[in-house]
Amino acid sequence: MFWRTFIFSLFLLAGVLVGEVLLPIKNYWESAFISLLVTCFVLYLFDINRASTTLSWLKGDDLQAPPFLRGVWGEIGDRVVRVVKMREREKLKSNARLTEFLAAIQASPHGVLLINPEGRIEWSNEMAKVHLGIDLQRDKDQLIGNLVRDPAYTAYAHSLVYDHEVVIEGVQSQFQNYSKISLQLFPYGDGHKLMLTRDITALEQAELMRRDFVANVSHEIRTPLTVLAGFVETMQNLRLAPEEQTHYLALMQQQASRMQILVQDLLTLSKLEGSPLPSALDWFSLEALLNNCEVEARGLSKTLLQDEQAPHELIFEYEGPEGGVEISGNKAEIQSAMSNLISNALRYTPLGAQVRVNCLILPTGEWRFVVKDNGVGIAAEHIPRLTERFYRVDRSRSRETGGTGLGLAIVKHVIQRHGGEMHIQSVLGKGSEFSWVLPKTRVRGIEVRESSALLN
Repeated sequence: MFWRTFIFSLFLLAGVLVGEVLLPIKNYWESAFISLLVTCFVLYLFDINRASTTLSWLKGDDLQAPPFLRGVWGEIGDRVVRVVKMREREKLKSNARLTEFLAAIQASPHGVLLINPEGRIEWSNEMAKVHLGIDLQRDKDQLIGNLVRDPAYTAYAHSLVYDHEVVIEGVQSQFQNYSKISLQLFPYGDGHKLMLTRDITALEQAELMRRDFVANVSHEIRTPLTVLAGFVETMQNLRLAPEEQTHYLALMQQQASRMQILVQDLLTLSKLEGSPLPSALDWFSLEALLNNCEVEARGLSKTLLQDEQAPHELIFEYEGPEGGVEISGNKAEIQSAMSNLISNALRYTPLGAQVRVNCLILPTGEWRFVVKDNGVGIAAEHIPRLTERFYRVDRSRSRETGGTGLGLAIVKHVIQRHGGEMHIQSVLGKGSEFSWVLPKTRVRGIEVRESSALLN
């Protein structure tokens, strides 16, 4: 402002001097006044030109490059540029935060939809497409009620009471057997709504399994208890011959053993689910395990003999390093899993038929254990559910063979705890093959361990 005042004064002085020299007016004050008016007009035109230049620049698109001006207009231009740059930085930061926020919502396991007061979709994340089949590019500005047609949601949306969730069929139910989605509306702003969706299929299945588990346990225990109670009442109220007492006591012992086995299997499952994972530092001989299983299997096969029937044709095979193999983990659990598969094969394979047990070390270093029989086989629709607790293909046959319906569930838990995978293949009427593969980190050759010890 000082320089502007100084320059303005110089112009005035110059104008007065020029007026004195050029104007033919003898009166000094008249000459000075006219010179002052001319000077002010020139300065006015000069400012108008700079103001017009500045205004044209402000109306343009490139506010980062102001015109070269001095004085107040130059200062105005510089300040505008600083404000614009500051606003641009704030805008970039705001856009970055918005991008991060949207990315976080996109990564959310829950579906998120923004719905305007008219009930039309303004925005949705990818998970909403998985849960409800809503594609933002295709369905933006569409009425949510036209896309989510479940009667439960329609009643929920019209109730205007959104303090609870509503469960509907998921879009994947069209392609899979089961899919449940929970959604809830949250009003905000002036009539807008936020919809959150989440997949509760696993929770629903877990609840269903829990109810089935309780029902199955109750049924499995109630049946032998009913038999026991009936025999006890009979022996209390009737005079029985010694032979009859012996027969009834044997039946009671059978039912008591059945309940004991059931309780033991339940405790085993509970222990497997609640205990830490097996250590990778506890090593034991695979050959010893296989020998124990063979002794148990041949003994069980003999107990199943009836009349003059031939025993099972039991074949045990081993394919691996000559020096032997060691496995790391829980020895008792692995032994139990191996025995379960072999005993199942024997119980569900007719006497005289073949049961083959194959234990091999794969070229990748993994351990594969296979139990194959040529028994009755299993229909394809039952195979995916065989490892569920208490699931039986034939309940009457399971009770005849003394099964509890928990054996394969125990085997699956044991193998998963050791980092392995279980596989089941079967053809009805042709036999079954149960196998598992344990990772190479739990397998080592005995000779490798001894040579490494010598090197140390």
